[in-house]
Amino acid sequence: MICMGVDSSGKTAAVALMQDEKVLYEEFINAGLTHSQTLLPMMARALDCTGLSPAQIDLYAVSAGPGSFTGLRIGLAAVKGMAQPFSTPCAGVSTLEALAWNVACEGTVVSVLDARRGEVYWAAFDGLTHHRLTPDAAAPVTELGNFLGNCKKPVFFVGDGADLCYNRYDNLSDIIHLPQSLSLPRGSGLCLAGMELHRRGESVHPALLVPNYLRLSQAERERAARLGQ
Repeated sequence: MICMGVDSSGKTAAVALMQDEKVLYEEFINAGLTHSQTLLPMMARALDCTGLSPAQIDLYAVSAGPGSFTGLRIGLAAVKGMAQPFSTPCAGVSTLEALAWNVACEGTVVSVLDARRGEVYWAAFDGLTHHRLTPDAAAPVTELGNFLGNCKKPVFFVGDGADLCYNRYDNLSDIIHLPQSLSLPRGSGLCLAGMELHRRGESVHPALLVPNYLRLSQAERERAARLGQ
């Protein structure tokens, strides 16, 4: 199976091509450019450098959320445009789950994204099997304490919210600091997570790809506040 993984859920952009477990191509940009500038050229370079065509892609794996609302829509639209002409199956992957696939370790991987206002998007996974331990959730960073106190150790934080957790829970033992390079979404992680979803029969037609924002946008929250909802 040839899978293309695409991430534009945050400030970074990532694209990878994998054939089963083999990485054919991977590109990552963390230069502050907009995804509308970078993502499609990155996808085109991946195909050009590997000599593949869109018709040869068996599966697309794309970040479906949580993350930047605009970034998620750009990534989903790009994948839909590439996949639709060939009805190529697509896996809308949790950004948090894709992050967990960056790491293979004994213990618990906690994927954390900064959701602002003292909140994080988070989920926990077994470090070796990547089996999900908790659902994706949005919560104050202080609410992770009960889980962290009772989960399998050591604990590894990944994602752009990792530093928030290290700062908040630096008093806990068995918290392992990982390099920042493992804390950002990678196309290969998306491919691995997406292929697992596909094996479980959870890929969809490109027209059915939808984002999972986990919470209302800032504009919607402010409107609800004004209306007293």
